[in-house]
Amino acid sequence: MVFDTLSERLEKFGSSLKSRGRISPEDLDRALGDVRAALLEADVELGVVRGFLTAVKERLGGDVLSRSLTPGQQVIKAVHEQLIEVLGSSPLKITYASKPPTVILLAGLQGAGKTTTAAKLANWFKAQGRQPFLVAADLQRPAAVEQLRVLGSQIGVDVFSELANPVEVARRGVAEATRLGRDVVIIDTAGRLSIDAALMAEVGDISATTTPHYTFLVIDSSTGQDAVATAKTFHDTLELSGVIVTKLDYDSRGGAVLSAQGVIGRPVVFASTGEKMSEFDLFHPDRMASRILGMGDVMSLIEEAERNMDADVMADTASRMMSGVFTLDDFMSQMNQVRKMGSMGGLMRLMPGVTKEMRQAADNVDEKQLDQVAAIVSSMTKEERRNPTIINGSRRTRIAHGSGTTVPAVNQLLNQFTQMQKMMKQMAGGNMPNVPGLGKMAQLAARGAAARGGDLSSMEGLEAALARRPGAIVAPTSGGPKNKKKKGGRVTPPKNR
Repeated sequence: MVFDTLSERLEKFGSSLKSRGRISPEDLDRALGDVRAALLEADVELGVVRGFLTAVKERLGGDVLSRSLTPGQQVIKAVHEQLIEVLGSSPLKITYASKPPTVILLAGLQGAGKTTTAAKLANWFKAQGRQPFLVAADLQRPAAVEQLRVLGSQIGVDVFSELANPVEVARRGVAEATRLGRDVVIIDTAGRLSIDAALMAEVGDISATTTPHYTFLVIDSSTGQDAVATAKTFHDTLELSGVIVTKLDYDSRGGAVLSAQGVIGRPVVFASTGEKMSEFDLFHPDRMASRILGMGDVMSLIEEAERNMDADVMADTASRMMSGVFTLDDFMSQMNQVRKMGSMGGLMRLMPGVTKEMRQAADNVDEKQLDQVAAIVSSMTKEERRNPTIINGSRRTRIAHGSGTTVPAVNQLLNQFTQMQKMMKQMAGGNMPNVPGLGKMAQLAARGAAARGGDLSSMEGLEAALARRPGAIVAPTSGGPKNKKKKGGRVTPPKNR
């Protein structure tokens, strides 16, 4: 993932300062020297690095550090705020033309992913309730027009192109979109392996003919400062509105992302984070700055869940979890919903408080292992999934044979599930108040109960709502008799091991 190296360096920088009760000017210079090295290693443009460090020092000027009870946190806060500033301060707010269509011109070098980006951008506008229209004006690259037509058919967006010169294709494409009543036109232009006079003249003529409302440059995040030099040349010709960065899921240094605003005065406005059409969204500087510093990105995590998860299923599962009820059926339902959101490694990066080791472990999770878990659970009977404590040795052997796995694999899953059940009961009892996203879970739980005519204003109301479910097993959360070990007594383990 882009920024991984930078994030690792800055997390070490933050950890070394958090516990400091006092920071001297020498300590600050030494710490900012580490930040400088980290930014240069990430291939950030030198002028941007110098400006960044100067701005951080200004934020910490005067007696800010001496007055603070947590000077280390103040330094981290200043670095975080300046990262947001360097990345563009705030996400782009699209202003649509009063007289449609809103014309968007995409430019860039060959290989940056411009044609795919055009389709992803159209898909994004479609998700906003707009009616996009694609114009294939890249007549230089073989099969570029066909590629855009294939992508357009996948997302349900019409594509226009003709056998004419690119400038005329763009002009007729805008006219056709107007005739059809489309409100957004996206023009895909030709690229080259490097900037040349012919490329700049062609894209300049298209811009002059179509008078786009927005002109976005598509750059590859893995190209570093070369992309910034490209952006500067295009900006001198086209007056760019912003930059779209592709391949943010690659293992690259990300210097282009951090340098764009400082070099050309135009921020990153959209980012592509994967190969799927849906893996494309507005670029949020504050969220990216938090990810770089290892603070997670809860908002993006919630938005991703809302886009990909079935709200009714999650509401039902959340309400059961909040009451201490958690069966293997709930576990499978939850796992299937989470898998819709992408890889475990990608999700872990969005969670606050996740260590580097945890992220690396999540990156190493093999999807086949999750398939194996699904096979094991599917080989259980309905009663076994509801009450795993009845699964004895012979049942475990049968489940292993039915799922094509081994008894140790079944044992491992059941042990892990038991630990998860304990955690859910702790959450239901209020013993884990600082779990990220717990408030969101409570909202989902409330929706689930309301849909069933229940009441979540009290735990008793939740238990009553859940008790109406057929076959529900409700764990007691408060009150009621508890199994206590008698003084001097001996607890005999169950025989169904």
